[in-house]
Amino acid sequence: VFAWMILGTTVDQRTGAQDESLKTAVTQLWGTSQRQRAPEVYYQTQKQNKVVTNEAGKIVTNTETETTIHPLLLDGSDINVSLNLEHRQKGLLWYSTYRVGFAAKYRVVNYTDQPQEIFLSFAFPTAQGVYDNFRFAIGGREEPNLQVNGGKLGGSMKLDPGKSEIVEVAYQSQGLDEWWYDFGENVNQAKNFSLAMTTDFDKIDFPPSSISPSKKEQTATGWKLNWQYASLLSGVKIGMGMPHKLNPGPWVSRVTYSAPVSLFLFFFLVFILTTIKKVKVHPMNYFFVGAAYFSFHLLLAYLVDHISIHAAFLICSAVSIGLVVSYMRLVTGM
Repeated sequence: VFAWMILGTTVDQRTGAQDESLKTAVTQLWGTSQRQRAPEVYYQTQKQNKVVTNEAGKIVTNTETETTIHPLLLDGSDINVSLNLEHRQKGLLWYSTYRVGFAAKYRVVNYTDQPQEIFLSFAFPTAQGVYDNFRFAIGGREEPNLQVNGGKLGGSMKLDPGKSEIVEVAYQSQGLDEWWYDFGENVNQAKNFSLAMTTDFDKIDFPPSSISPSKKEQTATGWKLNWQYASLLSGVKIGMGMPHKLNPGPWVSRVTYSAPVSLFLFFFLVFILTTIKKVKVHPMNYFFVGAAYFSFHLLLAYLVDHISIHAAFLICSAVSIGLVVSYMRLVTGM
């Protein structure tokens, strides 16, 4: 029993130590969980204020410019997202990495009664991400010089009252575990919103505090999901959790901790069979049978680092059964 407890604790410690270091390595190479936020749209007004100060006994009047930001609501969002799952194994753990293709068309409208310069601020989902084939276009004209400041991409357009323009954003990136689309902080409104998502995996999972799709259709390789709302007022988000593979480390530790129970049942079965067939087995023979049984877990704990769980299970089972049978053949005969 102590041998299995020590082995199980060793596997737990290896798994925990590896998870900290390996997950950091995976995020550096592959990225983190991505949370794409809806762009912020606004216009600015400026007001000149006179400020009177006393400098060295003299009254000085200065003029300061006060800039006020007026948020605007997006008039429409047409978004397409594709998620391609690529599991990666590091040591005793599998990580759910994925590739994402994002393409969105946002409709911006000048709701005021005066011509305005409308600003759009698009935040990248994560600062550690890599964005390939990036495209940012306003009115069909791709912006040649992208202005990125503090993880946000800025653009502007001049619109007459009631006029609108289409802003297009597209990129390809990669992440880990979850992908989110965020409408903003707290409760926000989304008008004429549509998000179509395609996956190449069928085990879809919607994380807590996420909205279920309004339509879904299963395909040969995954799912087609659609979130479509004319006017949504909500504080929850759209999210997709990647399916996880069975992790070797935690699974091996659970199997190892429960081994004494199954070994007791095995010994009980051997005792019943030998009693029925009147075969004498010395207690010392049970000790060596237990050692052969322990070989399964000992070999399994270190083999799953290098091959799949299923292959490791078959090999370790064959080794353990071979040792038990070959030893008992010498003790009791065929």
